[in-house]
Amino acid sequence: MAANIADVEKDHAGHGAVNGNRYDLHHDTHDEDTALRRLRTAGSLSISPELFEKIYLSPKNQVSNNIRSTFGNPTPLALSGFLLSLTPLSNALMGWQGAGGLGAAETGAYYFFGGLLMILGSLLEFVLGNTFPFVVFGTFGAFWLTFGATLTPSFNASIAYLPDDPHASAADPTFMSTFGFFQVYMGVLCFVYCVISIRTNIIFFLIFLLLVPAFGILAAYFFGHGANPSLLVAAGAVTFIICLLGWYLFFVQLLAAVDFPLNLPVGDLSRYVKGASDRKKQ
Repeated sequence: MAANIADVEKDHAGHGAVNGNRYDLHHDTHDEDTALRRLRTAGSLSISPELFEKIYLSPKNQVSNNIRSTFGNPTPLALSGFLLSLTPLSNALMGWQGAGGLGAAETGAYYFFGGLLMILGSLLEFVLGNTFPFVVFGTFGAFWLTFGATLTPSFNASIAYLPDDPHASAADPTFMSTFGFFQVYMGVLCFVYCVISIRTNIIFFLIFLLLVPAFGILAAYFFGHGANPSLLVAAGAVTFIICLLGWYLFFVQLLAAVDFPLNLPVGDLSRYVKGASDRKKQ
């Protein structure tokens, strides 16, 4: 995949040069797969904005070098960290198989999948010049580290509110109300991401759209001091739907990474919502 992206950067106009002839992936008389094969054979491949957005979850941009030919695509790595943290948490929130406790048994996954993999993916997106996924993955990596630390007794997050009874500190009303504000502002952050993701694809947009009410429901649970457990079930159901969308996106990304002969749609939106620079050119 990295080698393909290297060739991709050779021509930002959407064409490849083959023995003096130029092939347009969208206007050539051949079908798209035939054009792609010819371009690969010639050693020069141009990537369409739709494919770039599918691979990097960001509108196509230009960088000053061929750095995408040096590094692989870090986006699936960050997605895997997100999914392997949120999916078991959603199951725990819904109480499947007797699970519960805000998924405290998965604290290690929050640190090493959610935190480590997402921040690593974020830094690599930064290196590749992909600002939006860099910010998204970095902030969600920090979220999982924060959530894991809150559930870790040695961080003293809840015990500080009830030091005389550490076992009951997680249910302390002051602690729960305070922690509820974190859910509120994560919802605000996801709303901002939801607006920005209109320039990416439908799947990514829906993930953020559903994260907003998910965090809102969690905030309501904490502000209610845990008096309504059905709110946790509702939050778990919403986040499980988010996970289904995320697993689909992850699958699509890996198919593209190995050039698998199956092209699944993600609902590209970049062609409909043009960037400001594109509008100026027009």
